[in-house]
Amino acid sequence: MKKIFSILAVSAIMLIVACGPSAEEKAKRDKEEADSIENQDAMKMELEAQKAQAIIDSLAAIEKAKVDSLAADSIAKAATKKK
Repeated sequence: MKKIFSILAVSAIMLIVACGPSAEEKAKRDKEEADSIENQDAMKMELEAQKAQAIIDSLAAIEKAKVDSLAADSIAKAATKKK
């Protein structure tokens, strides 16, 4: 009876070990994880660049609006002086 139990215990341990991932699978999983982290970092940098560009565009639009407003005011003043 002890022999059968020992054989079954050893067989169960071997099955558990055999079902685990191989070294190749572990390396592939680690590489995929590293690639995923790298992709996330690239996406974060791209998002930051887009935010910075949006800020620059907004400031440029504000400046253009100021210039257009001043030009419109100048034209309006010139038109009232001619009358």
